[in-house]
Amino acid sequence: MRRPTQAMSLMLTALLVLALIYTLALSQTLVVPLMLAMFLGLGLNPLVAGAARLHIPRFLSAIVVMLAVTAGSVGAVTLLAPPAVKWLQQAPSAIRHDLAPKIKPFTRKLDEANRATQSLVGNGSVRHTAAPQAARLDVWDVIAVTPRVLAFALTVGLLVFFFLIFGDRMLLKLVEVSPSFTSKRHVVTIVRNIQAEVSRYIFTATCINISLGALTALILWSLKMPDPLLWGGLAALANFVPYVGAISTTLVLLIAGSMHFDHLLDALAPALSFAALTAVEGNLITPMIMGRRMRLSPVAILIWLLLWAWIWGIAGALLAVPMLTTVKLIAERIRGWEWFAHLVGR
Repeated sequence: MRRPTQAMSLMLTALLVLALIYTLALSQTLVVPLMLAMFLGLGLNPLVAGAARLHIPRFLSAIVVMLAVTAGSVGAVTLLAPPAVKWLQQAPSAIRHDLAPKIKPFTRKLDEANRATQSLVGNGSVRHTAAPQAARLDVWDVIAVTPRVLAFALTVGLLVFFFLIFGDRMLLKLVEVSPSFTSKRHVVTIVRNIQAEVSRYIFTATCINISLGALTALILWSLKMPDPLLWGGLAALANFVPYVGAISTTLVLLIAGSMHFDHLLDALAPALSFAALTAVEGNLITPMIMGRRMRLSPVAILIWLLLWAWIWGIAGALLAVPMLTTVKLIAERIRGWEWFAHLVGR
């Protein structure tokens, strides 16, 4: 009887996991703003908690923090949106007229091999297909998307504001529903430790990524790369996605450098400089600041990234590592789940 029971339990667990994944994908519009607001609230909570220790009311400090974050976000979007739109509009023409002639000697042999293969497969007749039309950024598409973006930003902002004010009160309510004094103390210890460590992780990762973006912008400015602030902002945002973000930013800088500079060394300098900077940040600075407890296995990070990017897209990729860190910290303190923390840790 044991084997059929185990098989049935395994089958039910698999069905439960599939149902959970389908539910998360279906409820993306509801869950993603909630998760993003929760992690932003945890990242900003040290500022509000520090102000509370100075006897400043949480309501007042939360307003100041939210005003500062909103002003910074609006300023960054206002500063970086025009050069980003300019690059998106000019990229198809620049790739066709500037980049394509530079890489033509390297791709000539590939084109010859491709034509030979098509001749063999098509019995000597090579079919030429028309080049696809480059997508253009339409102002009406931007206008149509703007209300949804503003609604999303407003929802996240309000949730973060309420988390900063009522986060401790929600913890007290969670303690009140615990059945015994021992369980109350256990819940308080677990939640406080997780809140402190996750807040530290998110706040520290944000500071590291902002510093990385600032250094990237400074290096690109010294290399006379156009719009260095745009690439610095891209580097800071993409670095929230480990490995994939750094690789993507390096490729983008390689393409942008090849489009702007004529000499090979000048074209490679932005991408190589950023790759060296991220190598130092990822292998020396971040492990030293984060500590061993916050370090995750690269294999676990990539699998987790693939899973949440498949479920929630770009938002899932940005939230994947904070979620994995939170689950790891929770698993370390729940009896029977220590194996998961050991599995995803480095």
